[in-house]
Amino acid sequence: MGKSERVDALLTRHHNLEDLIEAEEKKSLPDDTTIHDLKKQKLKIKDELHSMGAA
Repeated sequence: MGKSERVDALLTRHHNLEDLIEAEEKKSLPDDTTIHDLKKQKLKIKDELHSMGAA
């Protein structure tokens, strides 16, 4: 996988995590642990993109 393909995959995953977080937060009883874990994953992706010079 080339760098641009990796960046695209990370950006897609980042967007999907945003959607999952938003969906969880809209629930009548959102799971804070799930939200925390999703945000942690999202931050790891952001850090990786930054280290690649893509963000």
